[in-house]
Amino acid sequence: MNDVTISVAAAEFGRDMEAGYRTIAALLAQARERGSRLLVLPEACLGGYLPSLGGGDESEEAKQRRLRSLPPALELDGPELRRVIDMAGDLVVTLGFCEADGATRYNTAVTLTGDGVLGTYRKVHQPLGENLCYSAGSEYRAFDTPIGRMGMQICYDKAFPEAARLLALDGAEIVTSLSAWPSARTATVADLEDDRWKQRFDIYDRARALENQLVWVASNQAGTFGSLRFVCSAKIVGPGGEILATTGAEPGLATATIDLDEKLGLARNSGMYNLRDRRPDLYRTVVAEFGVVGMPSAWEPVDA
Repeated sequence: MNDVTISVAAAEFGRDMEAGYRTIAALLAQARERGSRLLVLPEACLGGYLPSLGGGDESEEAKQRRLRSLPPALELDGPELRRVIDMAGDLVVTLGFCEADGATRYNTAVTLTGDGVLGTYRKVHQPLGENLCYSAGSEYRAFDTPIGRMGMQICYDKAFPEAARLLALDGAEIVTSLSAWPSARTATVADLEDDRWKQRFDIYDRARALENQLVWVASNQAGTFGSLRFVCSAKIVGPGGEILATTGAEPGLATATIDLDEKLGLARNSGMYNLRDRRPDLYRTVVAEFGVVGMPSAWEPVDA
């Protein structure tokens, strides 16, 4: 038996850091009451996300206004993260923030306990002008924790199956996917359950868990920030693609208890061997540059 209780949040975080710490403390207390060993918080929960997503036809005035409204940039070894470490105790906690590395900013996720940082990740895939505010990360790497081997992703990363596959091949049993995933900007609907971007969010979560036969834990921001309205939908997905717990289109904390060894064993040893039966000899062009608008047409094949 390897029972692990996991909690994941859809919660609202803005620029007010003290309000953010109060929200984190409340979620930690709730997770502890449920017997959780892992709590997954949203992207950008220390200091909030960007007030809008620019790029494209964004005016220069709108761009400058957005660049003046960036979240605070925090250092990995700074007092802000130390405060969360001191709050965590024996819980494994994953959360997101804007990381300062000298003058460079990254959209970063970190997993920690009261003993310190276990793993860090800088967001690789950048949507809709996010590259105007952050530099991109450059690797996916799994790491060991008291509850099993984990990997991390942030938001738009979930739209790229190669990213999750890299973590699975590095031995990840649990992937935490932190988001500030908003509702659609056009053809908007009153009920978030019907929102087409929420539906994409949910499909990606289930597909990434199923195709990699691992436990997928997806957090998200809630409420509104600037021009963005977030879809919530925090969830825990089993390695068969089944949703084990979700907040739906509401803020809250979703919790599930999983026998990790049993769940992974059933998924990976019951006739569908997704990782074993790969054919990387045929996948060479998947990892090569290819000719589409805005990208080079010449490429050299590399090993998958």
